[in-house]
Amino acid sequence: MDTVIGRFSPQVFAIFRIVTGLLFACHGAQKLLGWPPMAGGGGGSLPPIIVAAGVIELVGGLMIAVGLLTGWVAFICSGEMAAAYFMVHASKGGPIPLVNGGELAVLYSFVFLFIAAHGAGIWSIDSVIRRRRPVVTTS
Repeated sequence: MDTVIGRFSPQVFAIFRIVTGLLFACHGAQKLLGWPPMAGGGGGSLPPIIVAAGVIELVGGLMIAVGLLTGWVAFICSGEMAAAYFMVHASKGGPIPLVNGGELAVLYSFVFLFIAAHGAGIWSIDSVIRRRRPVVTTS
């Protein structure tokens, strides 16, 4: 099975990075722009910490999707999701993510940590700027 799927690992990682970045940007767009609409509405002014989170999510997600300064941006997004987990989720339902609703924050945190460690890979602005072959991990 490794020989069938493994040979496409750079392409699969690039798709993974792009999709993850776009999904994360949607969370920021929802906070800042009201799109896509939240269940139960929203409205009113947002607290500064939510605005900061929305900016990190929207701008960071788009930068990860296009692969610009990916390592740094993914590390910042990972930290934001870790902070979101401990500030919002763990404080309202204990430390178990499935109980406190924080599984998405934990998952994003570790996904972005992986992207930060791996780098942007192919199909990224980073690889065009550096003009070198991306690092590909194989097992």
